Amino acid sequence: MKHTIKRIVLDAAQKAFENGALVSEQIPEMEIEEPRHQAHGDFSTNFAMVSAAVQKMAPRKIAEILVSLIETGSLIEKVEIAGPGFINFFLSNKAWYPVIDQIFEQDKRYGASDIGKNEKVQVEFVSANPTGPLHVGHGRGAAVGDSVGNILCFAGFDVQKEYYINDSGRQIRTLGTSVWVRLLQKSGKEVEFPEDCYKGDYIIDLASEIHEKEGDKFIQKDEDEAIAYCAKFAAKKILKGIKEDLSDFGITFDQWFSEQSLYDAGRVQKAIDDFKTKDLIYKEDGALWFRAQDFGDEKNRVVVRNNGLTTYFASDIAYHMEKYERGFDRVIDVWGADHHGYIKRIDASVVASGRKSEQFEVILVQLVNLLRGGKPFQMSKRAGDFVTLKNIVDEVGKDAARFMFLSRSYDSGLDFDLELAKQKNSDNPVYYVQYVHARITGILLKAKQENIIQDIDFNKGKNIHLLNAVEEINLIKILNAFKENVEKSAQTLHPHVIFTYLMSLASAFHSYYNKHKVITDDQEQTLARLSLVLGVKKVIRNALTLLGVTAPERM
Repeated sequence: MKHTIKRIVLDAAQKAFENGALVSEQIPEMEIEEPRHQAHGDFSTNFAMVSAAVQKMAPRKIAEILVSLIETGSLIEKVEIAGPGFINFFLSNKAWYPVIDQIFEQDKRYGASDIGKNEKVQVEFVSANPTGPLHVGHGRGAAVGDSVGNILCFAGFDVQKEYYINDSGRQIRTLGTSVWVRLLQKSGKEVEFPEDCYKGDYIIDLASEIHEKEGDKFIQKDEDEAIAYCAKFAAKKILKGIKEDLSDFGITFDQWFSEQSLYDAGRVQKAIDDFKTKDLIYKEDGALWFRAQDFGDEKNRVVVRNNGLTTYFASDIAYHMEKYERGFDRVIDVWGADHHGYIKRIDASVVASGRKSEQFEVILVQLVNLLRGGKPFQMSKRAGDFVTLKNIVDEVGKDAARFMFLSRSYDSGLDFDLELAKQKNSDNPVYYVQYVHARITGILLKAKQENIIQDIDFNKGKNIHLLNAVEEINLIKILNAFKENVEKSAQTLHPHVIFTYLMSLASAFHSYYNKHKVITDDQEQTLARLSLVLGVKKVIRNALTLLGVTAPERM
């Protein structure tokens, strides 16, 4: 609808220039917005204010010229000038009826956009080290990354979701050492557990599995060989658990990318050599340093230590170079907030490799505070020192967990109340929204049982012109705004925009349902209202799908 209003304004401006009322054909960038107050109309534009300089006249005078050229009728009921020159448009009810037809015609594609123009985007998220189970923080990052990917895809981008497996380096050896020491203890050896090793019962469980499989004979092996075996066994087992937990959370990846594969293919060394050739890496104190400062970082960064071992940054440089070589136009990484200091160095390496800074984006996900009944809560810590994602999903379910994780902007901390997430009432956001979908299904089933409709998912709006109640038109206006919200969410990479939209739509439906019966004695009116609520149901389904949340038929 905004595009229609913009076209009307531009057409009026062109007519005004042609008849000499406006002195310039130049059209500055203008805004078409929905006023906060209904008294100010359905849409408003600042065209007159932004045109004042080029037209060399007062904004209100420009507004008067345009309004005199805008016809009212079936689409626009009236046009008013407000304040210094805002032009407010009041649309007729008839203007909104085509929205229902569009929902029926487009169905699961309603709200989709082509703003992405098939740009190839990679979204990499979670990417937790396979050294322990996923924790609640990973859960929020997973929900955000998966939803961002879904929304970008719906907005016309060519999206690939990826998990980067940190299966190389010091942390994997620490994992192996942790399991190895527990294995020695299980075999009766009196050895002290190192302070820097991974704690938690899952390490003991892994050691028990190896002991059951290999017995005490295994501890006779060379220590380095034994640690390497334990590391490989544990990482593989933990990664399997991570994949299962993510699957239970409704997340699948297009690609699982191994860090070790970068070393095996010689890509890390090649990246270092490429930067050396361009004099972007220099040697100092026996170590190799990347000139990160030349690209906006606060200091230069080590890529190879003076002991000859590469840093994690070295493989990250190679990994991001490899991403662009695969043909991605944009790379989006989803990280925990504690990685904030890492952004500039990766950005520096991306620019140094010949890409633009705008082609690399990082979503920083803030911490989650677990509550139970409004009070801070710690669940059992079988994982060591954190609450697992599996704990959360097992207690409140996938849908509630995902919806709660997305209920606020990811750059703000989140209070996640476990008791609230399980409630079967309107205080629980996911229940509040899903109940609308289920309730409408119930209404449609009743209409079918009474032979008012033949199929609860009929494919054409009926008697839409009979929708005249204020609450009905308000519902249609909100349905119309879905595509705009999808585009906003895609452009800002903020999935909570869709959450907020769903809450608004659910609230409008509840208000409507509490005031008006859908199935009435008037069959023509009933068909009109059934068309409206089915439209609501379809849009709720589409929006929930973007967030990875199901739309239940009954609750």
